[in-house]
Amino acid sequence: MKLQVINSPFNEEQIKLLNELLPKLTVEQKIWLNGYLSAPQATLDALVESAPPAAQPITQTITILYGSQTGNSQGLAEKYASTLKAQNVDVTVASLGKFKAANLKKITNLLLIVSTHGEGDPPDQAIQFYEFLHSKRAPKLDHLHYSVLALGDSSYEFFCKTGKDFDEQFAKLGATRIAPRIDCDVDYDDDAAQWFSAVQEKFLQQPAEVAATVVQNELTQAPAATTYSKKNPFYAEVLENINLNGRGSNKETRHLELSIEGANFQFEPGDSIGIQPENDEKLVDALLTALHLDPAAEVTVADETLSLKDALQKRLEITVLSKPLLEKISVYTEHPEFSRLLAESNAWKDYAKGRDLLDVVEDFAPFTWSAQQFIEILRKIPARLYSIASSQKANPDEVHLTIGKVSYETAGRQRLGVCSGSVAERLQIGDTLPIYVHKNPNFRLPENQDTPIIMIGAGTGIAPYRAFLEEREELGIEGNAWLIFGDQHFVTDFLYQTDWQRWLAAGTLSQMHVAFSRDTDKKVYVQHKLEENAASFYEWLEQGAVIYVCGDEKTMAADVDATIHRIIEQQGQKTPEEAKAFVNELKQQKRYQRDVY
Repeated sequence: MKLQVINSPFNEEQIKLLNELLPKLTVEQKIWLNGYLSAPQATLDALVESAPPAAQPITQTITILYGSQTGNSQGLAEKYASTLKAQNVDVTVASLGKFKAANLKKITNLLLIVSTHGEGDPPDQAIQFYEFLHSKRAPKLDHLHYSVLALGDSSYEFFCKTGKDFDEQFAKLGATRIAPRIDCDVDYDDDAAQWFSAVQEKFLQQPAEVAATVVQNELTQAPAATTYSKKNPFYAEVLENINLNGRGSNKETRHLELSIEGANFQFEPGDSIGIQPENDEKLVDALLTALHLDPAAEVTVADETLSLKDALQKRLEITVLSKPLLEKISVYTEHPEFSRLLAESNAWKDYAKGRDLLDVVEDFAPFTWSAQQFIEILRKIPARLYSIASSQKANPDEVHLTIGKVSYETAGRQRLGVCSGSVAERLQIGDTLPIYVHKNPNFRLPENQDTPIIMIGAGTGIAPYRAFLEEREELGIEGNAWLIFGDQHFVTDFLYQTDWQRWLAAGTLSQMHVAFSRDTDKKVYVQHKLEENAASFYEWLEQGAVIYVCGDEKTMAADVDATIHRIIEQQGQKTPEEAKAFVNELKQQKRYQRDVY
């Protein structure tokens, strides 16, 4: 008897597979299978172990593309690809930087995992694909089934904009969604898992609970090397906490040395350390006083019951004001000024700049929320990522970080960065910090050790280059390394000066140019040093050099990028369009890598 959907509990795809398989089975195979299916659950594992291995049929094909600036999207793409492969899906995984957009016509199922960078921009590796898809050359995609997972940060105005743009454009080109897009904030794990479960349910026609179980099994079967993670950080002892700036500096930059003995961490130069910070207790106490809520009141945060004070100090963000947060707050106040704050286009931005939740509570009381309602409008405290400033080859049981103290005054009150303020003012030698390794495959030394490298950074953006050169020193690599560093004053702000001098003397560093912006009447920045050495810079590019830029995105990195375009245009005798295409090609080849914030 031939199986059909109407005479069996199977779906069409399963019916097709069974009807192909059953006629080919021998009598012995049918008897074994009958016994296997009718056996008690307790004996199934034993039967499976005794059965000969059999090749599993490939039932579906899918392509997973990722656009990643710091590695989050890539990590998720690779994890979900592994899960789908275990479910007999033929999976292709690729960066948007390496995937030829014209090949969209050749695939039928697509998962896109993409982050939004800065003020709504695509990651560097995704720019060309993004521009192609939004151009007149983009093909009709009526045949394509797709789903988008968007990563972002809700404290930015254009939250998850790149993912939203891709999702809308695929739909405009005629593609059909496998599952709805989900927009993830910085604490993305649960939302991403929810999206993937929905994709599995539709794509593999699996019940959601089965899909969720598969994802959970993947997580629980992770190797011991990844035991410590964002959800399960390693508590690293503080070995050193030194102020790198000299007396009289406008800045305070901390060099932190942490013991990672026993953590089994594996990292490379270019990776970061994530620190799970806590809010300043004084700020929490002031907020609780202004709220007129009982600090000991029990609240629930992500299935964890704890006191309101512990929730605000250890779990929830109270120092950043975003439009989504202000919109949630508006439900609990009838203050007329608060309504105007959200109604006028830029009013909320002007108010939010430099302010925190305590300002809102003091300025717009009274509020009608309970303790539980209040904490439910807040997101978790995001981990802070800091570029690793040391080589694991040189310091196997330590990791070094370079952390600039954030300190400013707004509305008559002194403010401190959540993590940097704690490190600078409260963290003592012998204390511990909850940390994990954050991989960044988009900021890496070249595989070929002879490839020239040009490292450009200002302030704490110098950190990864210390790791780069310490690694190269350990490997015995000399020459073809050029560093351009900038800060305010030569005397007080020349971070790691003795290290650079030692590497210059040893030949690990070929040349170095410095820009100290406050030492003369004319402010000199790293892009000016780049321009002064334009001919050499272009010559290094022609020799295959890789450019690295690390530091502030809005000012330093943007100015450096404009300067690089201008140098390529002038030295290479190219039009602005040709220079732009040249720079985009450098990015695709990973010869222009940025770690900016």
